[in-house]
Amino acid sequence: MSQSLSPKQTLFCAYYAQTRNGREAAAKCGYRFAGRTAARLLRRSEIRAQIEQLDRADARTRSDVAAGYARLAFGCVSDAVTLALLPEPENANLEEMDLFSVSEIKRGKNGVEIKFFDRLKALEKLEALTESRESDTARELFRAIGQGASALREETR
Repeated sequence: MSQSLSPKQTLFCAYYAQTRNGREAAAKCGYRFAGRTAARLLRRSEIRAQIEQLDRADARTRSDVAAGYARLAFGCVSDAVTLALLPEPENANLEEMDLFSVSEIKRGKNGVEIKFFDRLKALEKLEALTESRESDTARELFRAIGQGASALREETR
């Protein structure tokens, strides 16, 4: 029978999902004997389920952020250029225009001035997210190897 998690256990799950270090997560939550407590908590199915749920939410968030950076880096700016070149920009139907890559619009005596987000910075951020995702994959591999080694140790006892 599964029971709900206490606030302290939920916090442990959040710290563990961030660091993948059970002892550290337990210590941050104030558990005594952090290493033993972490091992005990990580054996519970509801704790593992909560950590998996946090991992899925984190993956969705990263995916959304990556999509935004990709849109900035590779998105079309034709609607913004059209807006800048219109003789009467106030008559433009802005709701139908894709102005996602626009960081600033100013109207001056020389017409409309449009500034865009930096595509190079967006590409750099996208690259950093990709590298982070690759290191997460490696971390998962090492975690699985560690769990396998622990299971083998338990079998030999």
